[in-house]
Amino acid sequence: MTRINLLPWRQMARKEKQREFFSIGIGAIILMGAIILYIHLHMASRISDQNTRNEFMDGEIQRVDNQIKEIKGLETERDRLLARMKVIQQLQASRSRIVHIIDELEKRLPESVYLTVTKQAGGELLLQGVAPSNASVSNFMRNLEASDWFENPRLEVIQAVEKVDEKTKEVLRGSQFTLHVKQTGVETEDEQKDSKNKGKGNSKTKAGTKT
Repeated sequence: MTRINLLPWRQMARKEKQREFFSIGIGAIILMGAIILYIHLHMASRISDQNTRNEFMDGEIQRVDNQIKEIKGLETERDRLLARMKVIQQLQASRSRIVHIIDELEKRLPESVYLTVTKQAGGELLLQGVAPSNASVSNFMRNLEASDWFENPRLEVIQAVEKVDEKTKEVLRGSQFTLHVKQTGVETEDEQKDSKNKGKGNSKTKAGTKT
């Protein structure tokens, strides 16, 4: 009976399988390396793109910040110019108002009444003068009350005075007076203080409400 030795064939088949296994393993390693390299390059590219976007955004933010600073500077300059314009307008209005006040005082003075002192403090006038009688002073105050430029005249002092006429040597009697009168539409110093205090009180109230 003929015998066939299959051992060399089995060894060759085993070696062939080992070769195929190694080939598949090496191919898998190469493929895995290629995939990892692709992922690395892809992520590096995306990171680079993101860094470019970040640099662009940082540049835009810096540019906007510079524009905001310029705008704030322009707003400050605008407020300063508006404040100067307001002061100039107030000075112009005050100058024309003084002319009207002097003219109105002259119109409202009764005969034989003359002023010796006229002072302005805020929206109030201090008037000192001499009148032939107390009735003339009362008449003067009524004239001021009836004026569109004055309101609330207040008599502070009135006293009798005597003066000798140098020519006739006659003793002249009269009344020396001091009164205050408010200018219409202008706040006095006390009223301005009250307005500021009210403004501060309102600010504190709002702050307390927010908290």
